[in-house]
Amino acid sequence: MDAMAPEEYASQSKLLQEFTNVPSIDSASILKTNDEDRSRAMFSISQPDLLANTNRKYVLYSHITTRAGTGTTSPDFQWSPFPTETTGVSATVPSPSGSKLLVVRNGERGCPTKLEIVCQSHVEKEIHVAGSVHGPLYTDEWFHGVSWNQEETLVAYVAEAPATPRPAFNRSGYTREEGCSEGDCSAWKGQGVWEEDWGETYSKKGRPSLFVLDIPRGEVVAAKGVPTSLSVGQVVWAPESPGGRHKYLVFVGWSERNGFFQNTARKLGIKYCSNRPCALYAAPCPIQGPEPPGNPPATTDGKSGSGGAVARNLTPGFSSALFPRFSRDGRLLVFLSSKQAVDSGAHNATDSLHVINWPSDWKMDEQLDVTQVVPVVMCPEDDDGGCFPGLYCSSVLPDPWLSDGRTVILTSSWRSAEVILSVDVLSGKVARITPEDSCYSWRALALDGTNVLAVSSSPIDPPSISYGRRLAVTPAEGEARRWTWDEVTSPFMASNSKVKSLLLHHSVSILKIPVPSPSADLSDGGKLPLEAIFVSCSCKGSSRSPTVVVLHGGPHSVSVSSYSKSSAFLASLGFNLLVVNYRGTPGYGEEALQSLPGKVGSQDVEDCLAALDFAVEEELVDASRVAVVGISHGGFLTTHLIGQAPDRFAVAAARNPVCNLSLMAGTTDIPDWCYVVACGTQAKRYASEAPSPGHLRLFYQRSPIAHVSKVKAPLLMLLGGADLRVPASNGLQYARSLIERGGDVKIMMFPEDIHEINLPRSDFESFLNIGVWFKKHLNAVA
Repeated sequence: MDAMAPEEYASQSKLLQEFTNVPSIDSASILKTNDEDRSRAMFSISQPDLLANTNRKYVLYSHITTRAGTGTTSPDFQWSPFPTETTGVSATVPSPSGSKLLVVRNGERGCPTKLEIVCQSHVEKEIHVAGSVHGPLYTDEWFHGVSWNQEETLVAYVAEAPATPRPAFNRSGYTREEGCSEGDCSAWKGQGVWEEDWGETYSKKGRPSLFVLDIPRGEVVAAKGVPTSLSVGQVVWAPESPGGRHKYLVFVGWSERNGFFQNTARKLGIKYCSNRPCALYAAPCPIQGPEPPGNPPATTDGKSGSGGAVARNLTPGFSSALFPRFSRDGRLLVFLSSKQAVDSGAHNATDSLHVINWPSDWKMDEQLDVTQVVPVVMCPEDDDGGCFPGLYCSSVLPDPWLSDGRTVILTSSWRSAEVILSVDVLSGKVARITPEDSCYSWRALALDGTNVLAVSSSPIDPPSISYGRRLAVTPAEGEARRWTWDEVTSPFMASNSKVKSLLLHHSVSILKIPVPSPSADLSDGGKLPLEAIFVSCSCKGSSRSPTVVVLHGGPHSVSVSSYSKSSAFLASLGFNLLVVNYRGTPGYGEEALQSLPGKVGSQDVEDCLAALDFAVEEELVDASRVAVVGISHGGFLTTHLIGQAPDRFAVAAARNPVCNLSLMAGTTDIPDWCYVVACGTQAKRYASEAPSPGHLRLFYQRSPIAHVSKVKAPLLMLLGGADLRVPASNGLQYARSLIERGGDVKIMMFPEDIHEINLPRSDFESFLNIGVWFKKHLNAVA
């Protein structure tokens, strides 16, 4: 604790606790009923538990009543009186009919994984899966996949493959592994051969593999025909062939050799990286139905008597295919492609949407045609944000189809907002269906027939439930006018009331900032205005309040106008917030995004300074009282700004920042990132585990450490000791360099945290210390 301000720590920690207590609405499912006017919603919510250093998870139910087909009456939500805590539960997945629930309890420290089939009154079946079959199920946002078949007799899912056998030793030397357990004091297991992993957050996990649970038999069977060179995720069931003779699984497969350095394959980190090559595959279910009498046994490739099962690549012409989703009638299969990211090397880029017409009698030897539905948008048709900028989807709902069978609902970034889109898969028409005249961001949670259950928020308004209804309008009025949104009275309103009162006098606006001195060789998209989200206190004199410049990481990620606990906390302390979406941010078209690789440390720095200059010229902020904070690439920009513009910033905080690309290239799980951001998208062919002297020199020149001698601002450095993306050595080297030069530096290390520093206690302490640090140094220049 800083000895200067124990009272400040006490008051700010009490205030931060109010923001920490606000629950997060993570996901929702709609459960069918026999009444078309009624449905049930199951919400998954979470809340930090600081004492246990975990997130509490709850389930909250609501009955929804509408007047089906009219679209004229607001829905009625009847909530359960209390949420139910789901201690020890890793995932809950309702069956298609809503009559059953799969409850997953992942085993820890060698304990079996438990799979429970729950009906409306009791646990119908409980299956314990030994570690020799598979490890914990994947429940992350990338490899996660749990899918019921329509008959609700089988569940396909992705789990960790069994651990590779390791040698065992005792006092006599080598012994059989079977005779040695982790708790055996008379023997130990050796380390075995090192295996590459998927990097950040996945370093201790087994290979993502495909399994099927046979519920009636209580058995788990591994999928056949899937090469061990593939990591599997996002599995769904294909429609059954007539008579149920063939059952197929469709899934995403990532090659375990996804990066090539000097023609040598290796495994690169996948977290936050949509540029890893992948494809859609189909494989036969290992549990097939009985053969009709008189028919010869069919083999897994769809041919009689040919033998052998090999997963079929359904998208051989695509370097990327993600989130496969079948329409409810089984005729259409849509998927997203991040081909633009894979081909360019940018770690995120503009997506495209594609569809496959799925034959009812499809067989494994049949190649299917793929049709593009929504192409990559290179440059929006206008510069005021009104035209569709392209698809930027971090996930897709498990069932994104409206009941018309041709419209999918997607959540996507649209400049500085997150919006909900409808896409007509047959015509390719895209419409923004959430309101355009607000600073709110929206996220679809689930579909209820022709309606959408969503969550909306703004930087000063905590998340609330909204219900979108599709109205009957003429075609000339357009799809966007068909939608009306009702704010739902929910229990979340009570938990949000204290935070709303703390931010009652704040306002939000989106600033459009002209590109500073655009060069002639810039693309049209690269010349479009960038944006910044400005949060200020609407009371008199707010322009004299200190301002915090907030910078996102990536660089190809985005700050959207949604509620953020940390930003709301900083605003409640009396700071204005200037949240900059510099060029390279998704949501503005592909040309704007691709304008940054090869120019980091210059173009992005200029954009941040241009945003600050704009806010000063508009008399929104006091130029003498400015702080800056960022994580990852945002930390890269933070440390660049205090070095390149040392007189513009009174104080700074950096969370796991990139400070020296030449050091990071040899220690990160994504060394290709260093080449792309520093050298441009053509750098993939130069990438090497042993960078040339020229590349090392360029990496250094583009890094904040090249400007460390000019830094004047006090710096708070926050580091995760288990970060594999930007190892702590990067921030430590920079901080020690500042200390060596007499700089005012405070270092905080969180030993168990990864890149995000998101363990509840660590997150709490991070922003508490940022608040105190900023108050101390900004008050000093008041």
